[in-house]
Amino acid sequence: MATHTSVKIERKPLKDGRLSLRLVFYPRYYNVRTHKTIRTENLDLFVFAHPKNQTERRHNEKAEELALAVLSDRIIKIRNGEFGFLDKDRKKEDFLKFFREEASRRHTKWDGCYKQFVKFCGGQCTVGNLSVTLCKQFREYLLTEARSKTTGKLISRNSASGYMITFRSMLKQAYICKLTDTNLNDFFDGIPATKTDKEYLTMEEFRRLVNTPCKNDVLRRVSIFAVFSALRVSDLESLTWDQIVRAPDGGWCIHKDIVKSRRLETVFISDEALSWCGARGEGKVFKGFKRSMTYTPLKQWLHDAGITKPFSFHCFRHTAATLMLSGGADIYSVSTALTHCNVQTTQIYADLVNEKKRATANSISLLNS
Repeated sequence: MATHTSVKIERKPLKDGRLSLRLVFYPRYYNVRTHKTIRTENLDLFVFAHPKNQTERRHNEKAEELALAVLSDRIIKIRNGEFGFLDKDRKKEDFLKFFREEASRRHTKWDGCYKQFVKFCGGQCTVGNLSVTLCKQFREYLLTEARSKTTGKLISRNSASGYMITFRSMLKQAYICKLTDTNLNDFFDGIPATKTDKEYLTMEEFRRLVNTPCKNDVLRRVSIFAVFSALRVSDLESLTWDQIVRAPDGGWCIHKDIVKSRRLETVFISDEALSWCGARGEGKVFKGFKRSMTYTPLKQWLHDAGITKPFSFHCFRHTAATLMLSGGADIYSVSTALTHCNVQTTQIYADLVNEKKRATANSISLLNS
C-alpha cells in the first residue's frame, strides 16, 4: 500500500463490556463507486474485553480472524483504486445492476437506454462480459433491431444515436468508477445523427389555431399553455396547482421536478399563460387531459385551423422556442426556459430562426423580375 494511506482495526467499548470492531482509514478514503468519503467501516463484529472462559476466548479469536481478513481485502481494494489495477472479483459483478443504479440518478433517456440494453443482452451481463465486440454489437442492434415500446416499430436513427450517446456516457462512468480497466469508448464509434426538420407554428398559424374552435376544451387549453410555458407533455400531464407559485419578483412560476431531466426546475410564466389554466383549484391543473387526445383529436383541430404540416404535440415546444428566439430572446434565456441541460440543444432552434431570417432577407429581389 502507498505509504500515505493506512487502515487499522479499532476497538470501540460498548456498554455491556464488549468491544465493537471497526476499520479506521487514514486519511479518509474516497470510494469511487459510491462517491462517498469513508473514515470508518463498521464490521458488525465484537470481542469480549475480558473473556471469562474458553468459549469467549474462542469467539475472540474467530472475530479477530474475520476482522483481519476484511482488513486485508480493503487494503487490496485501495491499492487497486490508487494504482489503476482492476479488481478481478469485479469481473463477476452484475453490470446491469450498475447500469440500473446509474440510470436511476439521470434523466429518462438513461432509463430507455438501459431497457434497450437489457433486451439486447437477454437480461444478463457481467462486467467480464463487456468488450469492444459487445459494444459494437449493441450499436448494430440499435440501428437494426431496437423497437419502440410504445409503437412496436423500429426506432429512428436519431433515437439510436441518442441511446448510443447515453450508452457511451455510461461506459465512461464505469471506467471512472474503476469497474472497467479501460474506457471502451476509445475503440468504437458512435452513431451520427441525421439532421431533421423540427416543425413549428408561425405566430400567424398559432393565432389561427387559438381562434379555431376545438371540440375538447382541455386539449385546447393545455396546447396553448404548452406554447406559453414550453413544457413537455409529460410535465403538463403531471402539473399540479401547488407547483404554480409566486416568484420572488411577484410574477408566476412553475416549480417542479421535470420528468425527463429528473431535476427540480423553475419555469417563469406570464399572467396570460396562467389564464389558460382555468380557475385555480387543487390537484392536477389540466384535469381530464389524456395523452390519447394528442393524436386524432389534435390532428382534427389542426385540420380545422387549416394547418396541414406534419405536427405532433411536442411541436408546440418547438413553437415556443422559435417564437421566443424570433421575438428577440437570447439563446441562454431560451435554453433556461426549455430546461435544456446543454445550450447546444437550444442552438438547433436558433439555426431554424436564422434560416427563416435569411429566407426573408432573400425574398426581396429585382434580379428575377
